[in-house]
Amino acid sequence: MHATALAPEQLRLTISPASLGFASTAELHDQSLPWIGQERAEAAAHFGLALEHPNYNLFVLGELGSGRVSLLLQAMRQAAAQRAVPPDLCYLHHFDQPERPRALRLPAGQGRVLRQGMEQFARTLQGDIPKRLDGADFRSESERIDKAYQAQEAQAFAALDALAESLHFRLTREEGHMVFTLLGAQGEPLTEDEARALTREQRAAIDAAEQRLRAEIARFLDAMRPLERQRDEAFAQLRRQVVRPLIDHALQEVRSSLRKQIKDTMKIGKWLDRVRQQVLDRLDLFTPAQAGDEGGEERKAQLETLLARCHVNLVVDNADLTSAPVLTEDNPQLRSLFGSIDYQADDDAVSADVSSIHAGSLLKAHGGFLLLHLRDLLGNEGLWERMRRFLRCGRLQIEEGASAHGAVVGAALQPEAVDVDVKLVLIGSVEEYYALQEGDPEVAQRFRVKVDFAESFSASAASRHASSVFIARACQRFGLPHFGADAVARVIEQTHREADDQARQSALFGHTEALVIEAAALCRARGASMVAAQDVQAALQARTERHNYPEQRLHESIADGERLLALHGAHVGQINALTQIDLGDYRFGFPVRITARTYAGQEGLINIEREVEMSGPIHDKGVLILHSYLTALFGHLAPLALNASIVFEQEYSGVEGDSASCAELYALLSSLSGLPLAQGIAVTGALNQHGEVLPVGGINEKIEGWFKTCEAAGLNGTQGALIPARNQRHLMLEPRIVEAVRQGRFHLWSVSHVAEGIALLTGQPPGIHTDGRPAEPDSVAARAALQLRAYRRACQAAAHARARPGPRLRSFTNPQDPMA
Repeated sequence: MHATALAPEQLRLTISPASLGFASTAELHDQSLPWIGQERAEAAAHFGLALEHPNYNLFVLGELGSGRVSLLLQAMRQAAAQRAVPPDLCYLHHFDQPERPRALRLPAGQGRVLRQGMEQFARTLQGDIPKRLDGADFRSESERIDKAYQAQEAQAFAALDALAESLHFRLTREEGHMVFTLLGAQGEPLTEDEARALTREQRAAIDAAEQRLRAEIARFLDAMRPLERQRDEAFAQLRRQVVRPLIDHALQEVRSSLRKQIKDTMKIGKWLDRVRQQVLDRLDLFTPAQAGDEGGEERKAQLETLLARCHVNLVVDNADLTSAPVLTEDNPQLRSLFGSIDYQADDDAVSADVSSIHAGSLLKAHGGFLLLHLRDLLGNEGLWERMRRFLRCGRLQIEEGASAHGAVVGAALQPEAVDVDVKLVLIGSVEEYYALQEGDPEVAQRFRVKVDFAESFSASAASRHASSVFIARACQRFGLPHFGADAVARVIEQTHREADDQARQSALFGHTEALVIEAAALCRARGASMVAAQDVQAALQARTERHNYPEQRLHESIADGERLLALHGAHVGQINALTQIDLGDYRFGFPVRITARTYAGQEGLINIEREVEMSGPIHDKGVLILHSYLTALFGHLAPLALNASIVFEQEYSGVEGDSASCAELYALLSSLSGLPLAQGIAVTGALNQHGEVLPVGGINEKIEGWFKTCEAAGLNGTQGALIPARNQRHLMLEPRIVEAVRQGRFHLWSVSHVAEGIALLTGQPPGIHTDGRPAEPDSVAARAALQLRAYRRACQAAAHARARPGPRLRSFTNPQDPMA
């Protein structure tokens, strides 16, 4: 069993520019952009978007940069193109219940026609009705009605006046009131002196006459009220007779402008009839103002209110659409998503009418598609609860209360609820998806189509061509210089690096797009017209230098001697392990020393990081697997009389992951066998209970971190890294490391079993056989077994020493003491 030395060609995938089939991305700009590596997600998206059944909304899973939003929008527009344009939505004043405006759906474009027709209707009323009410025919007929009333009133007043005169009173009218004055013997008003001179009998007679006159005046007024009503009704009937043809003609124009086949024909017909009746009932408001008319301003305000009630509030206008709507709500709020009502504050009170209603994205997306982000909805508890209710019933009512405006209102508007048919596309992460499934299964059942975007995909000639088209499209969209084939090849190689796989590409094309922009900027900076591979490499290097300060400081700590790390020679119980540090925006590899100590005892294996609570559960699991394998390896010596400790030297931030379990085992075997380990070879790999070496993550960063450490100290041809054989396909190392391996200044070995690794590190046969054969003399396993037997003998000797009886002490001061 030997470790396999890796050839330079195995350390990195290199794509030949000639294999791409073009010289520049300028040749690819006319080609369509497919869903690169997302065939599963594409099929699910098209299926869900085409299915016109309730509860088949889409939940889109994927990492940021996977193209989930842009690709879904593209698919939504394609699906929308196959759907008809949805109807317009209007709100109309409810004449019987003003606080409950009526909703009206009209074919697309008809809402605008109705609104414009009613605006023209209002202009016609304001312009033509006053003219008709001021016409000669209307005035002459009005004068006739008024004269007839005046004649009747004059006749009745003459009789009343005669009675007053017979009773010695003078009767006059002053500002609509009846005023009578007592007359003297000469027919003149009675003076004060004459009044004081009256006898008691004369005064009594005058009081009786006054009471009679008052009664007659009351009868006169009672008789005039029906006549006034008749006159007013005659005036009203005359106004209706004159104006009705005008109103009917204006409304007929509105009706004729609308299509005949309208679902809500009856509703709109009834509303127009109510408009006609309301206008006819208030024709007095259109009467031209006369000079000195004190009620003119009030009448004008009432007229404006009447005309406002005839207004059509077109909240959703689809006249300009050619297909179903596709909307994105990037900042969902209650108002922007569900609609709003604008209340006007006036003297600590608020009011609103039908024109105050505004539609939200859900109403605007009726008949089409709406894209939302789950995190935006969950960030607002009230918004999420409202969305849950909407998903349950599919009806939407704009119900914003006036109390939100800090004022008091008599009755808040409650617009009529409407059915909303909208396909929701909800963007979220994998964690959010399963949290929703568990925490809110009712809502989860409304999103039955799962669109799962992959993080990587199998590479092929087709996928590389599609990636080239993506780069060409990015250059065209952002106005960038085109990429040469060598630059495209380098970008595609980087997608393999991001996937950590020679056979797979990263699906996070947001990262690829950023690299394209940065490389193009460097190309322009050097005055070139086409991006070359050197520009891509320079962009990658510049990106690293923007983020690698923490990595630089750690490597400086090794160079300065702050961190103890041996790069040459061999030591017992000491090994260099490879770790990865992930800062979120940047990750890098860094070597760390692991040491192990063994001695006789019964405590077994002690993980010092675990004892001080500085290790995570995955690392603890790896150490327990290591302990299990060690026990099985030396099971013929059971029970093991062993105390052992493992520690990550100079590690103060905690340890997580099991990728160091192989290195920990090697350190333990070195300590037991007394065989030193080569310090120039750093190790990474996880261990299972059968001694097989499992693949680990971050393999490229780990190797590059170790290479930088060795390079800074000086490569001497003995240094290298020991990695799992199952990680070989994940190698996408920097070109300079590949060149160092080619020159023999650095080495990489792969192993499938820990026996291969311990043989390389010690230079001795491992003595570990999977077929049960005994270990060879002087092998690592044989030496370790000898040491374990010595530990057992030492423990047995210590146990016998504790069990041997010693001299008993007797008390001579009290012979009767029972303890003596």
